[in-house]
Amino acid sequence: MSIGHLRRRRRTKNRAASGNGLLLKLQLPSDPNLLSVVRGALERLTEALGFSAPDCRSVTRAVDEALTDIIRHCYQGRLDQPIEISCNRLRPGATTDPRDGLEILLCDRGPAVDPSKLRGRQLDDLKPGGLGLHLICQSMDAVEYQRLRGANRFRLVKYSQLPVRQHTC
Repeated sequence: MSIGHLRRRRRTKNRAASGNGLLLKLQLPSDPNLLSVVRGALERLTEALGFSAPDCRSVTRAVDEALTDIIRHCYQGRLDQPIEISCNRLRPGATTDPRDGLEILLCDRGPAVDPSKLRGRQLDDLKPGGLGLHLICQSMDAVEYQRLRGANRFRLVKYSQLPVRQHTC
């Protein structure tokens, strides 16, 4: 176990004590046939957290696109490589995030990704493919990539859209 994993566990314990923490963890091989399982789990999770229907679809679509990119680009289509998905609840005061939300961490053991290449192609370049990163960035409130201890870590955050309070006199 690496130091990064130890730190993560300690943080998770602190989050759990304050109402934050791990909501869902999935470990799966890089088989595209399993993406429907992940989509189903994320749809139910985002619904249970109270996200709007459009936000539930956006989060699910963004994660599906990110996983497809991991399978296609990091693992070159190999079906037996490890992918880990962790979904954590974010609450103000318990983390550095200022709002309630959902943090999704996607981890793979593929080769390091050159962060300068994490750019979608130009939107006016009309051809199939290459728009996944645009879709992910439009769907999520925060998107971050890190290489930690031999693993690629892709962090996606969607903040809750709390309804505006109506004041009556």
